[in-house]
Amino acid sequence: MGKKTLQQRAGRGGQNFRSPSHTRVAESKYPPPTNSTYRGVVAELLHDPGRWVPLARIVLENGNEYYIPASEGMYVGQEVFIGPEAPVSVGCTLPLGKIPEGTKIYNIELRPGDGGKLARQAGSYAIVLGRSDKYTIVLLPSKRQKSILSTARATIGVPAGAGRPEKPLLKAGAAYHKWKVKAHKWPKVRGVAMNAVSHKFGGGHHQRKSHPSTVSRNAPPGRKVGHIAARRTGLRKR
Repeated sequence: MGKKTLQQRAGRGGQNFRSPSHTRVAESKYPPPTNSTYRGVVAELLHDPGRWVPLARIVLENGNEYYIPASEGMYVGQEVFIGPEAPVSVGCTLPLGKIPEGTKIYNIELRPGDGGKLARQAGSYAIVLGRSDKYTIVLLPSKRQKSILSTARATIGVPAGAGRPEKPLLKAGAAYHKWKVKAHKWPKVRGVAMNAVSHKFGGGHHQRKSHPSTVSRNAPPGRKVGHIAARRTGLRKR
């Protein structure tokens, strides 16, 4: 009979492929938007096992607190502001319409009040390019330009932890713990290295597919591995 492939088991769902949300420190979102500007203090910088960017716990003067990805240069005890009249300095949060052109920003709201969706990973900042009517044009980390409502908020600065990939893992155990807190299965075994019962590419005396790997979009699930409904394969002809 054989076994289901990894893609089939992941698509079915279940606890083995679910993101371990219990390891998260907190939801890193802005508080609901208001017309007032509040002063806050960075009370703590935290490592969240489920993220690759540190979090900053900010306590506002009205007693509320929230978490956001920490920016480079942020420190415990730093004074930050959130609101339309906040100064344009590192760690302060204000609407896109109040941020000067050319400023580096992160944790950008896609829609006003959603708490921050874009440019939240370590080192992945965006840049304010200009304005058009009630929209602000932002250059995203992917180099794509996007128009966002000027009432949506963002934080000034660059997310901390940008040098993380520069440190080598050195051993397999480090990679194991790296992916343990993510919904990512590691190690990833090649199909040609499996037994014939475990994968369509498995088995044989050599590690090779031994037949074309392009399959139809209408192929049955057990056969649907490789280049699924590929428009083209091989080297591109000049």
